[in-house]
Amino acid sequence: MICSPLCGEEVSLLPQRIRVLIVDDSALVRKLLRDVITGDPHMEVIGTASNGVEAIRAVAELEPDVVTMDINMPEMDGITALEYIMRKHPLPVVMLSALAQKGAAATLKALELGAVDFITKPSHYPSAVKELREEVLLKIRTASQARSHITRKHARGRPGKKIAVPGTMSAGEKLVVIGSSAGGPKALAEIMPRFPVDTPAAIIIVQHMPGVFTRSFAGRLNSVSALAVKEAEENEKLQKGSVLIAPGDKDLVVVSDGGGAGRIELMDSQHRVGASPHIDTAMVTAAEVYGDKAIGVIMTGMGSDGAAGMERIKKSKGHTVAQDEESCLVFGMPKVAIKRGCVDWVVSLDLIPEKIMELL
Repeated sequence: MICSPLCGEEVSLLPQRIRVLIVDDSALVRKLLRDVITGDPHMEVIGTASNGVEAIRAVAELEPDVVTMDINMPEMDGITALEYIMRKHPLPVVMLSALAQKGAAATLKALELGAVDFITKPSHYPSAVKELREEVLLKIRTASQARSHITRKHARGRPGKKIAVPGTMSAGEKLVVIGSSAGGPKALAEIMPRFPVDTPAAIIIVQHMPGVFTRSFAGRLNSVSALAVKEAEENEKLQKGSVLIAPGDKDLVVVSDGGGAGRIELMDSQHRVGASPHIDTAMVTAAEVYGDKAIGVIMTGMGSDGAAGMERIKKSKGHTVAQDEESCLVFGMPKVAIKRGCVDWVVSLDLIPEKIMELL
């Protein structure tokens, strides 16, 4: 049953409020989310739905600013509903996902279909509501800022045939560190096919994402890229023509291997909601080891992570690139870096690989 607004409760319709539709087959989860959302003076719940069919009807009738969507539901699951919504009534959707490998694959598919972000469901209710609250409110606020960009499409490059294996790096070769957050999985899936198989550098990607998701994410990027993409491992050497994904819940540190190149060390991340693993850690340490041979790229996402790293790369005489506002789903992290004056080039998403190759 679609319930709006608030099942008869009086609602203030102040225009600045973020209007949220909750979609979940669990009445308990719907209530918990409603309590969290209505506890914020800048948000209101305008309706609920218990499956994908009801969600599609509610989106058309209520025109919410943001939808929270469970993945596993009867009649029509969240992935099917999301695909329809993004095609017919595109708007910001935040998925609810269980922290499991099966949930990881479905969540990554949702992000590629256009979901702004996801919230990991706690294993215990209602004791976890307090810790869930901050993440729910942050990601709804972030999603609400993405509305004007949600329908934008970017042409996909075609993956090249993998005809070479990663090679040993030597002194003088470069390291590229790419950082992204909300909107990053879809954006990275757009640009990775554009890198040629003979890319003469190692690439590190730091995407804000829980640990259970990053290995699956690396596999999905590997399937569309001419380069070898994998989740980074402790003490792994950097190799040209390879792409390493920072594991979720771990900060990736670049250290010298003593031979003019570098290797990876991993340390437990000091978790911050929506900002782990930390982009700054990878960029700052890349600048320390590679100096003017480091290239920093900051892409779509909320917050300021990456700005300090970009500053360090620029001070080390390396190069810095930021995604432009028009192509960002959320123009937060690039905006902060640009305002700090540490960005050499601001380019659209589809031109980022071209700019990186030019700098190499």
